[in-house]
Amino acid sequence: MSEQATAVDNKVGKCLLNNWAEERAVAALDIQETKAQIQKHGHRGLLTMNQESKMETVSTVKAAYIPPKNPGVRLQGIRGELLEKHIAQTISEKIRGERNPLTHKTDFCSTTQKDFCVEGFVPLTPEATQVHDYKTEQAITFWSENYQRIQGVTAVGSLKAPFRKSALFSTPISERLDEIELPPDN
Repeated sequence: MSEQATAVDNKVGKCLLNNWAEERAVAALDIQETKAQIQKHGHRGLLTMNQESKMETVSTVKAAYIPPKNPGVRLQGIRGELLEKHIAQTISEKIRGERNPLTHKTDFCSTTQKDFCVEGFVPLTPEATQVHDYKTEQAITFWSENYQRIQGVTAVGSLKAPFRKSALFSTPISERLDEIELPPDN
């Protein structure tokens, strides 16, 4: 009964999640200090009774560690050591060669320098076979040459200008059936 009463009366002990063994262990320590002091400084006297003592600078692992000692004699023969070094060197060179292949010297030469600035090259302008007017003629492109193979293109009204504006795709079918021939291309 008395243990339960101290746990209930002691409001600071609730931070230990109602663990009765821990609450009972720190119950006497919680009476002297407020909740704010305990949260800031912790429970005094849990780890050591002498508050003035300084913490040790050496951990138990550091104190127990003993560095390995050299045996003082050769553990491997000279030939074995040289053979091991040679094998390691050849393998590292092979791997380095695979990862970093030899790069050829880059030739910074343009097409103009390579093909047209060669000795003996004479530029010739081909003579026109017809008179062309760039303002009125349709340009010859890959698409204008191969418009029959393109899928999803509306019907071509004029063979001379297959890519001109056309409203045929948005014209209702009922209106198009009444037309005898396609509208002329201007």
